[in-house]
Amino acid sequence: MTAARARTAHLVVAAVAWFALVFQLVLVVSGEAILVEDDPPGLVARTYRYFAYFTIQSNVLVALTSTVLARRPREDRIGWRAARLAGVVGITVTALVYFVLLRGLIELEGANRLADALLHMVVPALALVVWAWVGPRPRIGAREVAYALAWPVAWLAWTLVVGQVDGWVPYPFLDAGDDGWGAVAIACTGITTVFLLLFALYAWLDRRLPPAPR
Repeated sequence: MTAARARTAHLVVAAVAWFALVFQLVLVVSGEAILVEDDPPGLVARTYRYFAYFTIQSNVLVALTSTVLARRPREDRIGWRAARLAGVVGITVTALVYFVLLRGLIELEGANRLADALLHMVVPALALVVWAWVGPRPRIGAREVAYALAWPVAWLAWTLVVGQVDGWVPYPFLDAGDDGWGAVAIACTGITTVFLLLFALYAWLDRRLPPAPR
C-alpha cells in the first residue's frame, strides 16, 4: 500500500466521520428528540449531552486522526499514536455496545436513523477496514496502550460523577438510579474487559500485519 493510496483511504474515513458528526449535531441543535423518549432539554443541555456521548467522542477521535493521516500517512509521534489507538479501539467499542446493548431501544426514523447508522455502523466499519488495510503500523506498544486508556477511564469517571449531580447519564446501563450500583459496576467491569481485550488484539495485529504504508 503506497502513501498516496493511504491518503485517499484516510480522507474517505475523515470525510464520512466529519459529515456524520456535523449531521448529528445539526439534528441535536434543531431540537430532535434523539435517544430520549420525551421532549429534548434546552439548547445548552442538548449540546453538552451531544459531546458527552462516548459514541460522539470516539467518532471525533477517528475524524481527527484520519484527517491528520490524510495529510501525513506516516505520522508517528507518541501522543498521536495514543490518540490513533484510542480512536480505533473506541470506535470498535462503540459498535459493539450499540449492537449488544443499545440497538432497538428507541425507534428512529428519517434523518435521525441515518445519523445513528453513520455514527454506530458506517464510521466504525470504515475506520477498522482502513486501519487494517493502510495502518499506519507498527505503532502500538505498552506505552501507547497506557496513554490510550486514559481517555475511556476519564470519560467513565466524569460521566458517573456528573450523573450523580444532574441525574443524567448518556447510556442506561450507567444509571445507578434505575438498576443500582451493583448493575453499573457489572456493566463497567464488562466493558473494561472488552477494552483490555481489544487493546491486546490490536497490539497483536499491529505486530502480525505487514507494515503500512510502504
